[in-house]
Amino acid sequence: MNGLYRLFKEYTGSEAENVRQLTGSGSNRTYCRMEADGCRLMGVKGVDARENEAFITIARHFHECGIPVPQVLAVSEDMMCYLQEDLGDTLLSDLVAAAGKAGGIQEGSALEGLLCRTMGLLPKIQYEGARGLDFSVCYPQSSFDRRMVMFDLNYFKYCFLKSSGVEFNEVLLQDDFERFADELLKEDSDTFLYRDFNARNVMVRDGEPYFIDFQGGRRGPIYYDVASFVWQARARYPQWLKEKMVDSYLGALESYMPVAKEDFMARLKQFILFRMLQVLGAYGFRGLIEHKAQFVVSIPPAMDILKGLLPGSFDEYPYLKKVLEALVALEKFEDRSSRDGRLEVRVCSFSYKKGIPQDMSGNGGGYVFDCRSIHNPGRYEPYKKLTGRDEPVIRFLEEDGEILRFLDHVYGVVDPHVETFRGRGFTDLMVSFGCTGGQHRSVYCAEHLARHLAEKYPDIRVRLTHREQNMTEIL
Repeated sequence: MNGLYRLFKEYTGSEAENVRQLTGSGSNRTYCRMEADGCRLMGVKGVDARENEAFITIARHFHECGIPVPQVLAVSEDMMCYLQEDLGDTLLSDLVAAAGKAGGIQEGSALEGLLCRTMGLLPKIQYEGARGLDFSVCYPQSSFDRRMVMFDLNYFKYCFLKSSGVEFNEVLLQDDFERFADELLKEDSDTFLYRDFNARNVMVRDGEPYFIDFQGGRRGPIYYDVASFVWQARARYPQWLKEKMVDSYLGALESYMPVAKEDFMARLKQFILFRMLQVLGAYGFRGLIEHKAQFVVSIPPAMDILKGLLPGSFDEYPYLKKVLEALVALEKFEDRSSRDGRLEVRVCSFSYKKGIPQDMSGNGGGYVFDCRSIHNPGRYEPYKKLTGRDEPVIRFLEEDGEILRFLDHVYGVVDPHVETFRGRGFTDLMVSFGCTGGQHRSVYCAEHLARHLAEKYPDIRVRLTHREQNMTEIL
């Protein structure tokens, strides 16, 4: 931070008197609002000089092209700190989220107009922003190439698909990945690819859009950024608005190239699929692996987009399509955002060997009860192929009363929680039972708690899942 203070004083001639660090987003950069003598600037401290140089160079080039971006005012000698114009606090994504909570974006609204103007400026960024830009400064690479495509496809495979539980043949999937890459790269482009063009990276000042966080940009195809913005999962844009935003983009694009809408949309669909796989890889890593709730809740809407893309398309990648169809059919990724408002208690059995179940609601999970202290029927040959749903196992577990006393304690904890959540209008509660194999003790406990809750509280929904048996039912 000392570097920022020095840079501020060198640029303004005054000590910064009021410095407030802003809440970070997904990056490792530090942002500070710095003020002195009526001058207010945004101070940025990065962790990688090359990444900072990419942003600074692209920002200055865009500013010269008349593209609305924050003006870079001063840079430290080591490229680790810089000062830029302060655009305020309003993100376009915040306006979209607020509209969603208020019933959705309305046709003819100011927000619809702002979104369409944002898309109308994208061709200027892609074409005029590319002219005269030294792409060698781009970080971490200068162009959209096969290595980048395969990196993103494998990111999806290893960080999302493998953790989903869908079985797949890696050789067959790789064959289709290669065909997919050939399709995405079949044309040369000399345009600027923003890379992460979405409402989170657009600020609004005086009712107009300004663009930020383009340091990952590079030379690449125009379709990618259209897919990234219009099909942003968390935004949940309605179909009519998607069509209007695409039309605004195509209207502006005609100033730079001939446009045949049908051909453009067919090509765009390939990039929508690619972008969905890329973001699912990111959501898998940040959400399912790092357990960050804001990424977990993005998975169901992304899966919903993917589900809508597949019918009647992508037959040129038959194995990839088969895998994706199995993926979108998984109940755990169902988008429950439009539920009827009732409390849903999700009761799950699992094996500790395979990890604690993910909470897809984004609430971070609920109760997890460890059943491994209970006498294990799985140690005995007659019960090894049975589960806690089978009568011989049920008799074994109930014989000494140990598991019944265990469940009495569970009921004493969970019942008051359900009653409180019902009264407060909450919609999600998760209760999981784990044992060694997720087959006997945990299955028995999950079965009995689920049926206990369904009988005692008929106004709630109980979703029972036996993860290791791949079984789900609604009670």
